[in-house]
Formats: sequence, C-alpha cells, structure tokens
Amino acid sequence: MPYLDESTPNVFLAARDTFEERITPNGTQRTTLIVAGVYIIAIGLLWHIPFLSWIIYPFKLLTVGFHEMSHAFAGVLTCAHIHSIELDPDEGGVTKMSGGISWITLPAGYLGSCFIGACLIACGFNTNASKVASIVLAVFFLFTLWWARKDWLTWVLILGMSGLIVLFWFVAGGIALRYLVLFIGVMSCMYVLWDIVDDTISRKVNSSDASAFAKICGCFPSQVWGVIWLIIAFVFFALGVIVGLVAFKETTAEQKEDASKFLPVPGSSGAMSITPNGLLGMVMMFAAWLFI
Repeated sequence: MPYLDESTPNVFLAARDTFEERITPNGTQRTTLIVAGVYIIAIGLLWHIPFLSWIIYPFKLLTVGFHEMSHAFAGVLTCAHIHSIELDPDEGGVTKMSGGISWITLPAGYLGSCFIGACLIACGFNTNASKVASIVLAVFFLFTLWWARKDWLTWVLILGMSGLIVLFWFVAGGIALRYLVLFIGVMSCMYVLWDIVDDTISRKVNSSDASAFAKICGCFPSQVWGVIWLIIAFVFFALGVIVGLVAFKETTAEQKEDASKFLPVPGSSGAMSITPNGLLGMVMMFAAWLFI
C-alpha cells in the first residue's frame, strides 16, 4: 500500500483548484462559448427549415467529406488501397478501398469526422491555433482531392471552402478565421450526432457503417453500435470545448498581437484593425448570414 502523508490531500485539492481555474472561462472564452451556442441554435433551426437549409448545405457536404476522408485515412493506416472518394449531392458519400481492417475503417467515418470537429472547436478558441488548423485542413484537402480527382462535386466543395478560409484569414488579421473554424467544428460535430441517430438508432439502414460493422462483429445489432458511437461522439464534442478552455486563455488583444507575429497577413500591422465592438459586429454579421 503506497504511503500517504498529511500533505497528500492538499496535493489533490491543489490539483482540483488548478483544474477548476483552468476550466473557468475568461471574458474572451465566454464570448466564444456564446458564439458557439448561437451556431448550435442557428444550425438546428436551419437544418429543418425548407429552403433555408440550403444555407448550410455546403457545410453539410464538407462534413460528409470529413466522414469519407476519415474512412480513407483509416484505410491508409491499415494498409488499404484507396481507389476513390465520391460525394453525392444528396449529402451522401462513398469511399472505395480494398484491403485494410474493416473493424477500424468502418467506425472511422463517424468517429473520425467528429474528432476533426472537436479539434476544430478547440482551435476555434485561439487565432493562431485556427491558422494551424487551416493549414492541416489544407493538407487533408490535397489528399482528398487526389482520391476524388474524378468527382467534380468534391473539387467544387473543397475549392470553395479553401477560398472561404483564405478570405477569412485576411479579415481582421485572422480573427475572423477563428470564428469560421469554430463554426465548421460545431457543424461537423452536430452533423455526426444527427447522422448517427438518423442512420443507426431511430431507424435501420441496411447499408450504414453500423450495420456493416455489426455483421463483422456479430455481438451487437447496429442500433447498439450506434449508441456506443453516439456516446463517443458526445465525449469528443465535450473534450473539444474543454481543451479549448484549458489550453487557450489569451484575451482577444493578446491573440491579435500573437497573430500579427505568426503567419501574419500582408499589412496586418496597421490595416484592418479591429475593436471589440467591431469584432462583435463581425460575429453578428456572420451569424446573420446563416439566417439570410
């Protein structure tokens, strides 16, 4: 039995207090959480409103792209040969591969795209982290374009999203990019949660990843695997927020100063400066764009 002296409880209390201090949002982080909440409400409303749902249609397709990209990367990691990636205008997609380990590649679609979304949510708390996330996405986009080189929809989607990322990079010294990355992360996680419920829990889909996975494992039906994946997806979503709160405590002013030194945009030292009121106005404009 390990020796515990009188100071041991104090160590645990100090660790708990430190974690509580790190997890408590500052003013900038509270703004980020509020914006993320607005995104969730906006996405939830637009998802089910006829015609207006087209506003978030490109982001839905992007999440489908994340889903298929996750299948492909899991296939590469398990020595599969990736033949192609195809996206469907009806928000479907397929990754054609041979070889690999199916019990890894099948759940990688849902869980991988939710993990990507969680990482983007965490990066959405910091401008420089959002820049790094955008560069990583660009690398993933290049691989996806190679695998989907015969699919015109994937090319249009990725080129359009790449242009949007570049545009937001140049707005307000990159601060606008942070809110775009945050939106894509929230959208990706929400789409995964909805897709898992729709495809595996609320109804049976014979061609879903969960049904194929259930046939391989044989121990649980597809609905049970859907619940398990849903729980994991929720955990990823929550961890994305927690990591963002713990890792990025800089204020808006500190982030702006750091961003001016890390991959700065041309003329960022004086051009396109932004005040807190201007930043709030920019966020409101982006949120309004979701509804218009």
